[in-house]
Amino acid sequence: MTQSGGLMNAIRAKLWTLSATAFHSVIAACILAGMATAWLAPHLGAAPEQRPLILHAVVLITAAPLAIELLWQIAKGNFGVDILAFLSIASAFLLRQEWVAAVVILMLSGGKALEEFSTRRASSVLRALARRMPQIAHRYAAEDRLEDVSIDTIAVGDPLVIYPHELCPVDGVVLDGLGTMDESYLTGEPFLIAKAPGATVLSGSINGETALRIQATHIAKDSRYARIVEVLHASEEHRPRLRRLGERLGIWYTPGAILLASLSWWLSGDPVRFLAVLVIATPCPLLLAIPVAIIGAVSVAARRGIVVKDPSILEKLESCTTLIVDKTGTLTYGKPSLRDVVSAGQWTRRQLIQYAASLEKFSKHPLSSAILQAAEEEHIPLITPRDVHEAPGHGLFGDLDGWRVTLTGRAKIPASMQDQLADLKPGLECVLLINDQLAGLMRFHDQPRKETRPFLHHVASHHGIEQVVLLSGDRQAEVSLFAAGMGIEHVHGGKSPEEKVAIVRELTRHHRTLYLGDGINDAPAMMNATAGIALGVNSDITAEAAGAVILQSSLASVDELIHIGQRMRRIALFSAVGGMILSMIGMGAGALGYLAPIEGAILQEGIDLLAILNSLRMILPTRAIGDFNPSGGLHSSAMPLSAPVWHH
Repeated sequence: MTQSGGLMNAIRAKLWTLSATAFHSVIAACILAGMATAWLAPHLGAAPEQRPLILHAVVLITAAPLAIELLWQIAKGNFGVDILAFLSIASAFLLRQEWVAAVVILMLSGGKALEEFSTRRASSVLRALARRMPQIAHRYAAEDRLEDVSIDTIAVGDPLVIYPHELCPVDGVVLDGLGTMDESYLTGEPFLIAKAPGATVLSGSINGETALRIQATHIAKDSRYARIVEVLHASEEHRPRLRRLGERLGIWYTPGAILLASLSWWLSGDPVRFLAVLVIATPCPLLLAIPVAIIGAVSVAARRGIVVKDPSILEKLESCTTLIVDKTGTLTYGKPSLRDVVSAGQWTRRQLIQYAASLEKFSKHPLSSAILQAAEEEHIPLITPRDVHEAPGHGLFGDLDGWRVTLTGRAKIPASMQDQLADLKPGLECVLLINDQLAGLMRFHDQPRKETRPFLHHVASHHGIEQVVLLSGDRQAEVSLFAAGMGIEHVHGGKSPEEKVAIVRELTRHHRTLYLGDGINDAPAMMNATAGIALGVNSDITAEAAGAVILQSSLASVDELIHIGQRMRRIALFSAVGGMILSMIGMGAGALGYLAPIEGAILQEGIDLLAILNSLRMILPTRAIGDFNPSGGLHSSAMPLSAPVWHH
């Protein structure tokens, strides 16, 4: 789907929502005007007997489109409480209770209009994000001439200019210019990010005071901001279990109300009691309150830098008792730095860094950035290699100055070479071979997040997590050492993606599991957990597998997401269950003859209004959402630890 296609779909969806709201609003206005006309008819010179005729006409005119809409829903297999409304209107019409029929029509159309308005109000953050979607870019044409073009026409590699205070149109890399960008819409972090040649820029970011020349690395529809907006819109289409529960109860509620109404008529012999029960039962607050609360929760999460892809995760989180976590990039910062270079022969530290960095420039391996950064900091020039190739699981190879250089892991070298490294404790490292001879060893350090240990303690003491499982592809010995420092008892190291999936499946068979990860290798396992959260946006694949994505890569945001889900559930169930209890009390009163139909209709209108207004509390600002203090409970045992081995 093209960017313009996505925009057109969004416009059509918005027009449909607006037209639905307008449709029900017009019906509500017509029936209200008809009721006012009938009430004032005697004062306007009309005969008193004309009042029922006016109401008859207005009821027929306004009930017809509602009946057509109801038949359309039934044809699609949607049986709900609207049937009660239709029966109420028809019964009131046959019993010559025109005012009751009019109030039910007003209640039904007004309630739907209010629900649609509330849903749009709760989705205001999502619409604000969509409105910020960049549409125009400044692209270099022939002879360095700039032209304004639609972002749909931008191709990977196109040179662009972003003027001061403009939105970045696509993801790219800076070619020229020094400045800053505000990425808070994308990451949730309220900071200006420095940009220099070579730095990445994200679509949707706001440029600072300096014009930047960039090169596009993604087309518009694949850029970060477009994907986030698409995911947010898609999240509104998901139907969480909480909402499906409401619809299932609605299916139960409808025949129950009809049965009670029929019994009251049969036992009393008074058909008016049948009407009174149906009127009070119409419509069900359960179906009005829950969608408003859900979309409100999605909007609140978006304001906190959390993209909720599948809203059902909001209710799953509270019930999870087992937390499965990845290590690198999740419990650690995922940014290794070169700690030590050990020479095994004639080669100097400078030569080893130069050779390693010259090859790593062409690699996507996690350690490559650390080696390149070390070369840059020590002002070591790079050499252009030849015949560079990378064999997954075996290493990186290339020719440099006539030497055949290999970067690999300790387990991939012959046993005789491993013996030479026996005195060096394994860790986060890579081995250098030159002409198939051991040349040196590079050791790295990946620091744990400051909040890792306090966070693990917090979810155990406040959110019902009974066990934490560390699941990593790194060496078992090093993963165990890391886990001991973080207070984690259940440890699985050295696991392949397939083994991770098997472990997660087994755990999920016995417990409700929450998987927290950030890398591509986490995606298959995450999809097999009860709920999955991607920390950061390092991997599009992992983000697709997750139910929610924490943009700012913060463990504190996981706590906030849990609290958002808890608050949504409390508000939605209070609105729905409270409304149903009040409705059932009213139905009992109507069945016993204590409430007239017109009184029941007015009472139910008030119940529905209270249910929707209570659900709208979800989007009201609160002083704090989570209760996790990253600095609290940080003990000396949470010191930086050496991380396990990463192999090429």
